[in-house]
Amino acid sequence: MNYQQTIHSAGTAIAPFATTWTGIEAESVARMRLQNRFHSGLDIARYTAKIMRADMAAYDADPAEYTQSLGCWHGFIGQQKMISIKKHFGTTKGRYLYLSGWMVAALRSEFGPLPDQSMHEKTSVSDLIAELYTFLKQADARELGMMFRDLDAARTAGDQVKSAKIQHDIDHYETHIVPIVADIDAGFGNAEATYLLAKKFIEAGACCIQIENQVSDEKQCGHQDGKVTVPHEDFLAKIRAVRYAFLELGVDDGVIVARTDSLGAGLTKQIAFTREPGDIADQYNSFLDCDEVDPASITHGDVLITRDGKLMKPKRLPSNLFQFRPGTGEDRCVLDSITSLQNGADLLWIETEKPHIGQIGGMVNRIREVIPNAKLVYNNSPSFNWTLNFRQQVYDAWVEAGKDVSAYDRARLMSVDYDATELGAEADERIRTFQRDAAAQAGIFHHLITLPTYHTAALSTDNLAREYFGEAGMLGYVKGVQRQEIRQGIACVKHQNMSGSDIGDDHKEYFAGEAALKAGGVHNTMNQFAA
Repeated sequence: MNYQQTIHSAGTAIAPFATTWTGIEAESVARMRLQNRFHSGLDIARYTAKIMRADMAAYDADPAEYTQSLGCWHGFIGQQKMISIKKHFGTTKGRYLYLSGWMVAALRSEFGPLPDQSMHEKTSVSDLIAELYTFLKQADARELGMMFRDLDAARTAGDQVKSAKIQHDIDHYETHIVPIVADIDAGFGNAEATYLLAKKFIEAGACCIQIENQVSDEKQCGHQDGKVTVPHEDFLAKIRAVRYAFLELGVDDGVIVARTDSLGAGLTKQIAFTREPGDIADQYNSFLDCDEVDPASITHGDVLITRDGKLMKPKRLPSNLFQFRPGTGEDRCVLDSITSLQNGADLLWIETEKPHIGQIGGMVNRIREVIPNAKLVYNNSPSFNWTLNFRQQVYDAWVEAGKDVSAYDRARLMSVDYDATELGAEADERIRTFQRDAAAQAGIFHHLITLPTYHTAALSTDNLAREYFGEAGMLGYVKGVQRQEIRQGIACVKHQNMSGSDIGDDHKEYFAGEAALKAGGVHNTMNQFAA
C-alpha cells in the first residue's frame, strides 16, 4: 500500500473505536506501520530470498551483474554500511551483508577472543543476525521519520509541489533490509544440530546459509593449516538439514552455499562407506594416500581397503586421521562442488590460498562441464596479501612474456620502493578489476570480504590513539574524526539522531500531544550540526 492507502487502512481500523480511542491519529499509525514494515525475521528471510534469487538469475543472464558484501560483527557496522551505500549509490541493489563466523568467534564470544574453530556459542551467530536486522530496521525508521518531518514542514509552508514530491518518495522508499550470507561453519555438530541451528538463523532473518565440509569438532579457519574434511554423505546430510529448515519455516527459496575446504585440507577423519565401485564414497576414498601391502605383512591395528583388486593401507597419522595424496586438492574441490550442487546446494564457495582468477576459473570450468550454471561465492580474504600476490602475478606474467624485469627483485616486491613503479601500477589495476574480471571469467556471482571492519576498526582506532594521546590532543579527534564526518556528510555525526532520539520524540508527540517532553528542542547540542 502507498502512503495514502496506509492512512486509509489505519483510519478504518480506528473508526469503530472513535469514541474511546481518543487521540489516536490514522496518519501517525500509518507512519509507524511504514517504519516497521517487517514484523519478524521470517518476513525478512522470505523478502530477501526473493531478492537473492532474482540477483542469481540476473547474473546467469549477464556476469556483469555480480553482487558484493562486506563482513559485519555488530549491528551498527551493518547499518552504517547500508546507509553509506544508499548515500553514495542511491540504491542497495546487488549489495548484501556477510556474517563471518571468524568475527563472531574473535569478537562476540563470552569466552573472549577465540580462533576460528567453532568454539564460540552456537546462538551467538543467530543473535547477531537478529541484531543486524534490528539496526537495519531502525535505519528505515530513522530515514522515513525525517521524510515525515519534511512532509509536515512542506505542508505547513503550503508548498504542495514539495509535499507531493516527498509523498512520492515515501511511496517508493527503498528499505535498508538486504540479504545476509550467514556462516554456520561446519554445522556445530551432527546433522540434527545443524538443522536446529539453521532454524535459529532463518527465524532471525537469514535467507542464505553457508556451510563447509570440514569436520565439525576439528574445524579450522579456511586459511590455516590442519583442516580435516568429511565424506560427501556426511556433508550432504547437513545440506539436506538446512534445506529442511528453510522449507519447514516457509522460506521455500532459501539459498544454501556449499563451501569446500578441500584445496587446503590434506586430511580426513573417516574412510567413506562405499556401496559399489565408482560411487561418491569410492571416489572420495580414491584420493587417500595408500601403500600397497602384502597380506603377510599386515600387523595388529592396520586399517586396510581394496583398490583395483589390490590390498592397500591408507596412511594414518597418530591423531587417527587419514592422509590424502598430495596434489589432489583441486580434483577433490571439483568433486565436492559437483556433488553439492547435485544434492541441494545453490551456490559454491571454494576456499583458496591466493586470489588467482586462473586457478579459480580452471576449477569452475571443470564443474560447469557437469553443472552449466554453477556459480560461486568468493572470499576476497584479508588473509591474502593482495599487494604481494598481484605483484608476483604481474612479475611472473612479464617474465613469461619476455619483458625486462631486471629493475625488480621478486623476493621483495612488497617494498614501498615499488609503489610508484609500472609493475606496482599494473598490479593495483588488476586488484581494482579483480571482482569484475573474476565474475566474467571464473563464475563468481558474489564477492565478499570476510573481515573488513575488524581491520578498519583497528586501523582507525590506532590512528586516533596516536593523535589524541600524542601532541595533537583533542585536535586529533576533531580534525581526524568529527571534521571529516561533517565534511563528508556522515550521518552519525548527529549521534543522538542516529541512536533514535528523534524517533522517540515523534512517538512522544503521538502519545502525549502538546504535553510531550521532547529531547530535540532548542537546547539540544545536535543543532550545532544543522549546517
